[in-house]
Amino acid sequence: MLRLGSKYQHFAAGCSCSAPILQRVSQRLAGLSRRQFLAGLTGAVVASTMPGRALAQPQPEKILFRNVRLFDGKSDSLQSGAQVLVSGNRIAEVDFANNAPPENAEIIDCADRVLMPGLIDAHWHTLYAAVPMQVLMSGDLGMIFTISTAEAQRTLMRGFTTVRDMGGPVFSFGQAIDRGIIPGPRIFPSGTMITTSGGHGDLRMPYEIPRDGETLSLSELMGASSIVDDVGDLNRRVREQLLQGASQVKLVGGGGVSSPRSPLDISTFSRDEIRSAVQVARDWNTYVTVHAYAPITVQRAIDAGASCVEHAHLMDEETAQMMAEKDVWLSTQPFLTMADAASQTGPGAERAQQIFDRTPTLYEWVRKYGIKTAWGSDILFSQELAPRQSNMLTHLANWYSNAQALRMATSTNAELLALSGPRSPYIGKLGVIEPEALADILVVNGNPLEDIALLEKPDENLAIIMKDGKFAKQSLT
Repeated sequence: MLRLGSKYQHFAAGCSCSAPILQRVSQRLAGLSRRQFLAGLTGAVVASTMPGRALAQPQPEKILFRNVRLFDGKSDSLQSGAQVLVSGNRIAEVDFANNAPPENAEIIDCADRVLMPGLIDAHWHTLYAAVPMQVLMSGDLGMIFTISTAEAQRTLMRGFTTVRDMGGPVFSFGQAIDRGIIPGPRIFPSGTMITTSGGHGDLRMPYEIPRDGETLSLSELMGASSIVDDVGDLNRRVREQLLQGASQVKLVGGGGVSSPRSPLDISTFSRDEIRSAVQVARDWNTYVTVHAYAPITVQRAIDAGASCVEHAHLMDEETAQMMAEKDVWLSTQPFLTMADAASQTGPGAERAQQIFDRTPTLYEWVRKYGIKTAWGSDILFSQELAPRQSNMLTHLANWYSNAQALRMATSTNAELLALSGPRSPYIGKLGVIEPEALADILVVNGNPLEDIALLEKPDENLAIIMKDGKFAKQSLT
């Protein structure tokens, strides 16, 4: 049995509530095999030895990007003849007068390339995008975190400097990125997906049903999901995510594609339950977003005061009108073919096809009723599929101009992130190139406003990737 170090034994001995706490800790640890514990430790060691900011080459405090065509994240067209000054982790100046560079600034001649904000994915799963389902269900923490560490760097190298994580134990992972221990995008974490029994996110194995008192399932122990069936437990789980640093809270209001026993048409949380969670989030000055596909599920979320709905591909026109009238955000994905969900098989593949069939209608209603819409990719369980994050963005060109699509993936997504208010992990504007904004910058070989498909090949077409004023990639001499 694992033992606490002497320092912590001394602390426990002096704490009047130590006995029940230590008993619960022992019970939790006893539920993990030695292999699982060592695997988790291995993952932590791998993460802590990755090269990061402390090992990087020193960088000048000020960097001037000259001779750029500017897409500022908000405009319909490029602005020529610009130069952009970065100081520390902020954009200090956007200049069209070609003023002399400040002393000691590094000057980068972009040779008329396009400079634009870093991309934002509003529905990403940092720990699960590239992890195969069989690895996830094994509970092998070392493998999960090793795969996810590699994928976080690849995500950044695709030009995604910020993601809103929609389910998973990413709190420590995000801190490791912020401290420069591992490379990756900044993360707006939701923490665990909060679901009911039988909802999307209830991934219990048959031997874990029925629940044995307070015993948690493997997915709950890992922080992937929380299964609640009364308002008291629901509010507790919401508060626990906020306590750990969640910037927003995700409720699972119905079934899903990747949960084989949870059909798309079902609804789980009641209006009153969602309303209760919304109130807790408001008490913390942030918001609830609800995973929902079916019309009644979306309507419940809207009626209960949720600020955002995820997916909503199966909603009807009446529900779309309701969403627009109530000024509720829609965070959705332009799924088109099985190439966008190749990791799904069996019931998952059948449900994915329902989504593909309804995607065009969804975007028609979005445009018809002016629904506030964010873009996300929601890729899961495949290292081969994860690079299609970029392709999912370019799918937007089926309904939007290239400039509109790029605005959605930059300044519009940043507006959704801003709903977190004081619960935001980061201070500063995102998704725009303007003074005082955080210095998340891409320099593109070619013009994505003319050919958005350039972003499908980031290795070739992203000459510079800067996040928080630091180069993740710099291929210009």
